[in-house]
Amino acid sequence: MLTQLPICEEDLDSKVMESSEQRDSIVGKHVYGNLYGCDASYINNESALKSLVIDAAKVAKMTIWDTKVWKFGGEKGGVSALALILESHIAIHTWNEFQFATVDVFTCGEKSDPLLAFEYIVSKMKPKSVTKHFADRSAQVSAQ
Repeated sequence: MLTQLPICEEDLDSKVMESSEQRDSIVGKHVYGNLYGCDASYINNESALKSLVIDAAKVAKMTIWDTKVWKFGGEKGGVSALALILESHIAIHTWNEFQFATVDVFTCGEKSDPLLAFEYIVSKMKPKSVTKHFADRSAQVSAQ
């Protein structure tokens, strides 16, 4: 039996950069997390998960390059859905037995918003609980 964890959400608002100089230096924004007790209609459905990563990319103003979906069999089988976007990627990996999914949204696009994509995926997969994390994947750039 799956033990449900309480919703544990990192305060993303505190991660927002204050000055325009800081905003301009951001190279990458990464939102990722775990979804527990997901809606059964998504967890093992290749076409639904493919549509979900496409729709999430559109909601977040990302440019889709390609999509791939793989179904894995066995007792703990599941589906992996990947949207390769020009700005980086959206990935969903599911485990049937546990009604569990991991979601990973990374973007280096200035106008794209990985948090919107993550929240859209959560809204459709309807998990009983979620953990969400944010990483600023910036690089130090020196003037040459």
